[in-house]
Amino acid sequence: MEEILDRIAGLGPGRRVLAVLGAPGSGKSTLAAQLAAGLDDAVLVPMDGFHLDNRLLEADGRRGCKGAPETFDAAGFVALVQRLKAGGEVIHPIFDRALDLAIAGAGRVEAETRLVVVEGNYLLLDRDPWRELAGLWDLSVMLDVPMEELRRRLTARWQGLGRSPAEVMAHLENDLGNAELVLRESLPADLVVRPGPISSAETP
Repeated sequence: MEEILDRIAGLGPGRRVLAVLGAPGSGKSTLAAQLAAGLDDAVLVPMDGFHLDNRLLEADGRRGCKGAPETFDAAGFVALVQRLKAGGEVIHPIFDRALDLAIAGAGRVEAETRLVVVEGNYLLLDRDPWRELAGLWDLSVMLDVPMEELRRRLTARWQGLGRSPAEVMAHLENDLGNAELVLRESLPADLVVRPGPISSAETP
C-alpha cells in the first residue's frame, strides 16, 4: 500500500485515472475501495456497471459465462474511461449485485475530483477494444494471486452466499476460466502486487 500511495502522490496535478485490476477473487475490489476511501478527492468507479443485462446474455446464449470479456459493453466502458481522463463531471452506471443488474446514471464523478480509481478484471486485457484502455491509465496496479489461492477464496465466496455444491462448482469453472485469461492476456502493469493468503472471513 505504501508504494502505491507513493506512486499516486507522484502523479502530479489535474485529473488522474488509476487502474486496479486482477482476477476474480484477487482482492482488487477491496484494494480499490480502500484507496478511494483513504485518499482525499478520490472516487471509485467499478467496471461492473458495464455488465450486459441478463436478457441480452440469455438471448445470445451467454448467461452461463457472465463475467467473461464478451459479456460486457466493452466499447461503452472504454468511452467512459476516455471521458474520465478528459476531466469534468461524468455520470456512470453502477452494478447492483442484489438485483444482478446495472443501474444507469447511478454514479457521479464530480468535475473537481482529482483521482478516479477504476477497478475491474480486464483493464489491461490485450484484446480489442479493451487494449485501448492501456494508454489511458496514469497508473495501473495489478494484483497477482496464485490460482490455488484464487480457487480457495472463490470457493469460500460462493459457499458463503449459500450456493449448493453444484452451483459452487459452476461458478468456480466460470471464475477460474476468467482468472486464467486475466493472468495470461493482460498487458504489463506499472505495479504488480502479490498479496499473501487471507482467511475465508476476509475473502473479497
